[in-house]
Amino acid sequence: MAGYGHPYVIHAAGLAQAAQAQQQQAEPVRLAHEQQQQQQHYQQQPQQIRPNSPPHHLQAQDALAQAAQLELGQNPNALAIRRPFDPTAHDLEANFRLTRFADLKGRGCKVPQEVLLKLLEGLQDDQGQEEHSTHFMHVPIPRIGIGMDASITPLRHSGLSLVQTTDFFYPLVEDPYMQGKIACANVLSDLYAMGVTECDNMLMLLAVSTKMTEKERDVVIPLIMRGFKDCALEAGTTVTGGQTVMNPWCTIGGVATTICQPNEFIIPDSAVVGDVLVLTKPLGTQVALNAHQWLDQPERWNRIKLVVSEEDVRKAYQRAMDSMARLNRTASRLMHKYNAHAATDVTGFGLLGHAQALARSQKAEVGFVIHNLPVIAKMAAVGKACGNMFQLQQGNSAETSGGLLICLPREQAAAYCKDIQKVEGYQAWIIGIVEKGNRTARIIDKPRVIEVPAKEKDGELW
Repeated sequence: MAGYGHPYVIHAAGLAQAAQAQQQQAEPVRLAHEQQQQQQHYQQQPQQIRPNSPPHHLQAQDALAQAAQLELGQNPNALAIRRPFDPTAHDLEANFRLTRFADLKGRGCKVPQEVLLKLLEGLQDDQGQEEHSTHFMHVPIPRIGIGMDASITPLRHSGLSLVQTTDFFYPLVEDPYMQGKIACANVLSDLYAMGVTECDNMLMLLAVSTKMTEKERDVVIPLIMRGFKDCALEAGTTVTGGQTVMNPWCTIGGVATTICQPNEFIIPDSAVVGDVLVLTKPLGTQVALNAHQWLDQPERWNRIKLVVSEEDVRKAYQRAMDSMARLNRTASRLMHKYNAHAATDVTGFGLLGHAQALARSQKAEVGFVIHNLPVIAKMAAVGKACGNMFQLQQGNSAETSGGLLICLPREQAAAYCKDIQKVEGYQAWIIGIVEKGNRTARIIDKPRVIEVPAKEKDGELW
């Protein structure tokens, strides 16, 4: 969630109801989930690739291009394991780590919500949103700003609106090219959460760490920029400018801008009782990224090595990178087809934090109850072995470039999940339900953890 409206995470402690009430609440979501599973049962056939799918690998013309090569097959599920970034191939030290050029990541980057709201009081408009609404052909065009995934500003011309968002963060992965792709996908995700599938322009925001040597700078920064650019091209847009500065920490992000007609975006405020909650990417990216860094830190690795192998960690890291770099564009496009009522993307404040923010934005008196947590395989066990420091099963673990959390009509949800898997080859999950409530969200006491993927397959990432 970009801009100024990040919610402050509210813990699920104290919100659990009696076991019988939980079972009654879980019944609709269980039935919906079973319907989803039945739909998926009939499509366990080799994934057909659409003719207009962009190629996943680039032509290697020099050392830089070779390092940036995706090395993925046409099928994202087949041999989709990227070769690790090798610093020595670029004459860098073998122990070079991009993540060492910043001290914070995930939720640690965020200003707490109560502090942020106080700081931003001066930006709040004195007049209400309705007073600022623009009309076209007697139809009101909403103005949306602080607190939402993207700002929507009615333009002076012909009923069009400017939709815009910005985001940036510090290095999360060791591969500079993938870091660029993830940063770009993360920026675009705020548009996709609003149902906007076309981006007209992007700007890149980049800070070069003052701690980098000239050699490190000349290798790493072009790779980051190339990854960002390639992801923008995959999204059907281009990078036309931006800002590059020197900074103690390396940062990468951008601005995404588009011009829309009113039917091209979905105001995220129309959830109704009986809707179900769908999540389009698995959780656990922060756990996977930390576990991978701990391979170099014996004192930390010793805490988790009894529940996970080095191979498990490296594969989870690859899965996390693949997930974070994947665009939410298809998920956004299908929101229109299946009549989504509201959506947000799951990022730095975790599943619960963003669910809380979405619930607060609803017009109807509803609440969200989450029963299922799809998690990258083995990462729930890692989280527990760490003494629950990530609070993954409480919904507080940070995600980066996570999936869309969507409120869909119950009768449409299974078909949505089937369609996204048919188009992309990736799963989506029914994770909860919308009930009558006071615009809050919670996770039940003992949510069902869904391991993603459910079974390991040799040579396949998912």
